[in-house]
Amino acid sequence: MLAHTAFPADGFTARWQTWDTVHEEVLTLRWENEGWTATGEVGREKIHYVMRLSPLWQVRQMLLFRDMEEPDLWLATDGAGRWGEMNGAHRTELDGCRDLDLGCSPFTMMLPVRRLPVDIGDEFEVPVINVDVETLSVIRSSRSFSRTAERSWFLREGPNGAPRELTLDEYGLVLDDPGHYRRR
Repeated sequence: MLAHTAFPADGFTARWQTWDTVHEEVLTLRWENEGWTATGEVGREKIHYVMRLSPLWQVRQMLLFRDMEEPDLWLATDGAGRWGEMNGAHRTELDGCRDLDLGCSPFTMMLPVRRLPVDIGDEFEVPVINVDVETLSVIRSSRSFSRTAERSWFLREGPNGAPRELTLDEYGLVLDDPGHYRRR
């Protein structure tokens, strides 16, 4: 089992382009307050997100900004798989999820891979919260992963999704997601 390389103490920045090279995402990771803060700017969707992650890469909260100073969506978890919104409303339909995916970001789709130790040839499935950044709808879904080589994975979204072959870097972040994203 290969462990991912630790991120530099002074932070890390990654940049992706859409496969057609027209749009870009810039991700910055910083260690602060005993956890990771991930900030992303996604050009095509014109969003800014902030995710607070535990030291073991479990999502604690996510704020999504579109065109206002206040977040459009603010979700948080108690760490035991119970989710709620900024106003305190418990989102029972999301209970049991540990991961959250924005759909437009190669960073958010790989959080389980960064967190879970998996040997080559192993597979796993996780419940995940999918956020539609345009409508702000939030639904529970599933995602399965299978590790095919040291830095290669197959990702399948939902039970009927077509497998996508991903190449990751030493940190567990996407390098190439053919047809979708590539690292700059």
